[in-house]
Order: sequence, then C-alpha cells, then structure tokens
Amino acid sequence: MAADIEELNCSFCGKAKAEVDRLIAGPGVYICNECIESCHDLIQEQALKEITDTHQEWDYTPKELLHFLNDYVIGQDHAKKVLSVAVYNHYKRLQSGYISNDVELDKSNILMIGPTGSGKTLLAQTLARILDVPFTVADATTLTEAGYVGDDVENVIKSLLSKCDFDADR
Repeated sequence: MAADIEELNCSFCGKAKAEVDRLIAGPGVYICNECIESCHDLIQEQALKEITDTHQEWDYTPKELLHFLNDYVIGQDHAKKVLSVAVYNHYKRLQSGYISNDVELDKSNILMIGPTGSGKTLLAQTLARILDVPFTVADATTLTEAGYVGDDVENVIKSLLSKCDFDADR
C-alpha cells in the first residue's frame, strides 16, 4: 500500500506526488498545490473582470468634478471643492480595492449641514447625475423604527432600488 501512495498523480496536470509540495485527495481524484494556485488565479481574474465590467472606469479628476458642479450649482464653493475631492478619493479607493491589495486608502464620510435652501440636496443630486448613480431623498423626521406613525426605513431602500431599476449593482 505504501507503494500506491508514491504513485499518486495530480488529476489535472499529471505531476507525481514527489514533484509537488502537496497533493490533496478527493473522491477518486487528486489535485496538487500548483493546480490549486492556478485555479485560484483564474477565479480571481474572472472576478476582477466581472467587477470592472460592472463598475465604470473612473476618469474624473477633482478639478473636473468641481467644473461639473460649477456648471449646475451657484455658490457653495467650499462645499463643492470638498465634495469633489471626497468623491474622487471614494472612487479611487474602490478601484484600488479591485486592482491591488498594496494600496490602502481610508474611508471617509461627509455630513452636510446647513439651513433649508442652502443647496445640500442640489449638490448631492447633481453629483448623482454626473456619476450616474441612483439618488433618492427621504425626510428623516418621518422615519420610525416600527413604522407605526411614519415611514419604514425599508421604504427608503425601496425608493432607492426603484431609482436604479432594482439593479443593486448599479
């Protein structure tokens, strides 16, 4: 029986057990560590291709984003600059996560505070239109946890999904 173990070969590449670091047995088949690595690389390449097909290529600079915002929004110069850089960094962070694990960019959030009519919603709507991402507006004062008095939080998600034709990847 010891002689049988030495004669085992990888079912995929045909290499003998002595030629590889590890040979893993399955029901009637064997696979070596080299074939596993090759399969892993193929799966990663396919996943990367699917991700890049789903997500549009990012070509905007913060200056270009600011230019687009200036075309649609008057005033709020500081907010437009901050949003332009934040959106740029967000997309670069997403792309670097898909392409390489060597670069680590911190995630950041923006909270826009201001009086009614100061342009907070317009800035967000304009960015959503430029970036071709779904956008919805919800009045947070009417939201309740149980939904007895006001709207359910789920209704906000449903509204957002309807804006993107129920394509959650978009």
